[in-house]
Amino acid sequence: MTPSAAYVAGANAEGFHLTNVYPPRDFPAHTHEHVRLVTEGDQCVKCGGPLSVSRAIELGHIFKLGLRYSTTMGAKFLDPEGKEQPIVMGSYGIGMERIIACAIEQHHDEKGIIFPLSIAPFHVIILALDPKDVDVMNAAESLAANLEQSNWEVVLDDRDERPGVKFADADLIGLPFQVIIGRKGLAAGTIEIKRRRDGERTIVSTEIVAETLTSLLVEESAAYVVPG
Repeated sequence: MTPSAAYVAGANAEGFHLTNVYPPRDFPAHTHEHVRLVTEGDQCVKCGGPLSVSRAIELGHIFKLGLRYSTTMGAKFLDPEGKEQPIVMGSYGIGMERIIACAIEQHHDEKGIIFPLSIAPFHVIILALDPKDVDVMNAAESLAANLEQSNWEVVLDDRDERPGVKFADADLIGLPFQVIIGRKGLAAGTIEIKRRRDGERTIVSTEIVAETLTSLLVEESAAYVVPG
């Protein structure tokens, strides 16, 4: 604080301020400090090392509320002497939307989201490329039922849309695995499985598609685990 400069200060009343305030004429100035925002490379006041600045997002928070609300509400407890004391309150929370936003920032590509298996809204999306074909729909619905019985969460895309639209939407949504069921593949006795994370494709027999997909899902569950 520069003694020769004029300042604007609070007037000890809500909504009022004083202008042309001079220290030490108008109040004693015990210390003078130059304060500014830190920048990349500034020295840490505790360890002396250089500071780094990076973007972050608040996933959760903890606030100490003190006695403000407990006193008003009469929320009390008995201390060891049996006397009533107001509870020291706190507040904490986790932002679910912010967790999803952070995950998408870290796991995406030019096509869309790449959900980690642990937080994906569904584990598998089944793309029925020929929804008007009875065999295709029977195979898709049967696979969905088998996977759900194994506690995997499945969504079935049976929209009457072109395959390209379904592929693009599946990549955009970003569910961990896509199962592609079409007329030609069924005729050959095969179904295609695509892993969203790296685009790896696996063509398997219709008889073992559920078992193969379950194995891939178990492997995927460990893909984002950070070593302890």
